[in-house]
Amino acid sequence: MKKTIAITAAFLLSCSALSMTAASAEGDAVKVYVTVSDGTGAVPAVQEEVEVTDTDSDGALTINDALYILHENCFEGGAAAGYGSETGTYGLMLTKLWGVENGGSYGYYVNNTMSMGLADAVKDGDYINAFVYSDTAKFSDTYSWFDQNTAEAEQGAELSLVLSHIAFDENYNALSVPVENAVITINGEATEYVTDAEGKVTIKLENAGKNIISATSESLVLVPPVCVATVAGEEPETATTTTTTATEETTTTTTTTAAATTAAATTKAAATTKAAPSSPSTGDAGVAVLAGVIGAAAITAFAVKRRNED
Repeated sequence: MKKTIAITAAFLLSCSALSMTAASAEGDAVKVYVTVSDGTGAVPAVQEEVEVTDTDSDGALTINDALYILHENCFEGGAAAGYGSETGTYGLMLTKLWGVENGGSYGYYVNNTMSMGLADAVKDGDYINAFVYSDTAKFSDTYSWFDQNTAEAEQGAELSLVLSHIAFDENYNALSVPVENAVITINGEATEYVTDAEGKVTIKLENAGKNIISATSESLVLVPPVCVATVAGEEPETATTTTTTATEETTTTTTTTAAATTAAATTKAAATTKAAPSSPSTGDAGVAVLAGVIGAAAITAFAVKRRNED
């Protein structure tokens, strides 16, 4: 009787697993929002909406699928030109991100939390942030984020944000630490707003439309954080100037707008020669060890991560 129950239970578990795999492979696509910074301080993709399907036929909707489709949609030449991944010793790993091949020095977070690997599943509404390390020697690039991914406000209203960055304790447990004295940028332009000791800042939103808020720091090499603020109100009208020369009936029209520059113009966060914090690379299968194992295994995983993150 016990043997029959065991066999039946095993069968049911097997059927359940197959059902879950089929559901993830055949079910509706999920929508996620993907941001990519390219290692130069620029953010060429800002919270791009991506409809994730199972591009690699692994039976799941994953970070790898989301990044592949983002490049298909937004990178010139598609994923074939801008994106690469392959299976290595520690699982699926990045080999190219936004056209940059640097030996595997990349990071990626989901909802501002370190990912275990490219094969991590994603769900509807997730925010994925992927980046290229600018410092491939000391890995001093520090992941940072605002406490709000998006915001809506009236023109002239104030928006309060908190800026944090990731750090690690002596056992490589991830910590959230406020970023002090970071200069806020809006649409790629530095502002007078600076974060306080708790990482807090209050910004007055003057421009109607889409405002891409980010930050730079003199003390840290920040992976550019992003908050997209949609401001209600009338966007600046196009100003047209007509000039007629005295010698010929030629009219020259100059059109200027106050449209926001894209986050691709974000100023480089800091020089890569700054002292490196005790922050390892992230995104490979070894992150699970980093988060939960103390001792030799954690140290080994950390060493591998500094060479090749996926």
